[in-house]
Amino acid sequence: MGLRYKSHPWHGIDIGNESPEIVTCFIEMVPRDTVKYEVDKISGYLRIDRPQKYSNTFPGLYGFLPQTFCSSLVADYCMQKTGRTGIKGDGDPLDVCVMTENEIVHGNIIVLAKPIGGFRLLDGDSADDKIIAVLKDDAVYGNYKDIVDVPQFVLDRLKHYFLTYKDMPGKKKDVEITDIYGADEAKEVIIRSMEDYKNKFDRLDQALSNV
Repeated sequence: MGLRYKSHPWHGIDIGNESPEIVTCFIEMVPRDTVKYEVDKISGYLRIDRPQKYSNTFPGLYGFLPQTFCSSLVADYCMQKTGRTGIKGDGDPLDVCVMTENEIVHGNIIVLAKPIGGFRLLDGDSADDKIIAVLKDDAVYGNYKDIVDVPQFVLDRLKHYFLTYKDMPGKKKDVEITDIYGADEAKEVIIRSMEDYKNKFDRLDQALSNV
C-alpha cells in the first residue's frame, strides 16, 4: 500500500526497531515558522493550527513520535512523578523537540533522533510531555546523552517557548512545567505512549501489519 499511497504520518510510519533509544520523528515545524503547523488527524496532511500571536518562534525542530498516544499510562506516570491526581493524557501523539546544528528549512519530513530528556508539561489537567531529543549523528548535539548535557540557556529558551506559545490575548493560560527529566524518564514516557497507542488502536495496528 505504501508504494501507491502516502502513509499517514501518525499511523503509517513506524517509530523504529531501536525505540526508545533511537526514534523516528515526524517534523511539523522548523524554527522560522511563524504559524503553528499540525498534522490533521483525519487526512494526515499538515494544516495551520493557529498563527503565532507574538514574535517567539520554536528554537528547534518540532513534531511527534509516530504510533504513540498520550492516554492513561502516560497520565499515570505523570501522577506518580508529580503526586497529583485527576490528570489525563492529552489524546495526541507524543510531542518531540529535536535539536540540531543544521538549518532545516521546512517540516513535513521524518528524522531519526536520540531522546535525552523531556519537560513534564501540564496543560490544565492534561499530561502534555515534550520529549527533548538530538538529531542522530548531529555534529554538535549528536554526542549528548542526557538533558544535563544541554546548556542551561537552551533549556531556558525551550521552557519559555512551551510556557508562552499558547498565549492568546485576553485569555488566561493554564500551562505549567512541573519538572525537567532525563533520558531514562523520557524513554519510560515513550514506552508508555507506545503502549497507550496499542491499547487505543489495536485493530489498526493489526490491519497495518497485514498489509
